[in-house]
Amino acid sequence: MGNTRTCTEFPEQVIKRLFIVLCFLFSTAGFSSTGLSSEVMPRVHFLIPAGPGGGWDGTARGIGEALQKSGMIEDVSYENLSGGGGGRAIAKLIETADRQKNTLLISSTPIVVRSLQGIFPQSFRDLRVIGSVIADHTAILVKADANIESFTDLSNAYNRNPRDVKVAGGSVRGSTDHFVIAKAFQLGGGNPRSVVYVPYDGGGKAMAGLLTGETTALSTGLSEAIDMHRAGEARIIAVTSPERLPELPDVPTLAEQGIDFSFANWRGFFAAPGLPDSNYRQMIHTVETITKTPAFEEVRTRNGWTTLSLTDQVFYEFLEQQEKEIGTLMRELGYLR
Repeated sequence: MGNTRTCTEFPEQVIKRLFIVLCFLFSTAGFSSTGLSSEVMPRVHFLIPAGPGGGWDGTARGIGEALQKSGMIEDVSYENLSGGGGGRAIAKLIETADRQKNTLLISSTPIVVRSLQGIFPQSFRDLRVIGSVIADHTAILVKADANIESFTDLSNAYNRNPRDVKVAGGSVRGSTDHFVIAKAFQLGGGNPRSVVYVPYDGGGKAMAGLLTGETTALSTGLSEAIDMHRAGEARIIAVTSPERLPELPDVPTLAEQGIDFSFANWRGFFAAPGLPDSNYRQMIHTVETITKTPAFEEVRTRNGWTTLSLTDQVFYEFLEQQEKEIGTLMRELGYLR
């Protein structure tokens, strides 16, 4: 019934048209391409495992904005719950699962990193994987008036005296903000274990640390940095994308500056375990559908995100592969034994 070619092989014109309509209805109104119900969630409550102003917060609110602007869902709410490197929010979602039927937990690569480090006992396997929506490249910034023009300048200063180069990040030690800058310094000839990394609770506070002069540079998601760069308050000296981004054609990549390293931090959603399958079908369809709307494209472009739409089992397998790759990288950098 879902195969259009089979449906259109009927000889009678009326029957042929009827089956084509039925096929269309089943493929677009009743089921997605994976056989999921096309119903969207009745409402969405976003659980954000960090304070305001960071990448998780910005992504959740950006997706919520797109849901409302597209007319998919009107009732959208947000809850910031920082603590334990994201572990506090994960624990709440699991412990109160029976009350979380419309809750989506926003997370990203750190759920893999922090689980490997044992910062919290859970992993993505303890939650219901729903789907990713975007990938956010890392940006490395300095103050607008800093006497540092490029990542090469920053790397050279680090190689001369690592203690003189303090790097802010919006998350704990050993997080993606930390290991990305450590890897970049290593490829520039420095010791990755000597980084003076200053962790803040969220990207907003990390940016404040840079602007007040508490730190020399900031390693963070591009979406957390792009507005300050555009406003001229901070300067992005490198991004970890393979090529220059259309949104920032003036900003060079690390690769252009002799550092053969690219990285993108996925962001996506998880649900509480043990809910009815119908809830998960609605969640998956909602996350899968929103990335195809003009409202999402507007938010994506504004933030410099790259679309990364992976759902259900495909997303789960992606996480398993990333866990292996990041585990290897972190061992190389001395963050895991």
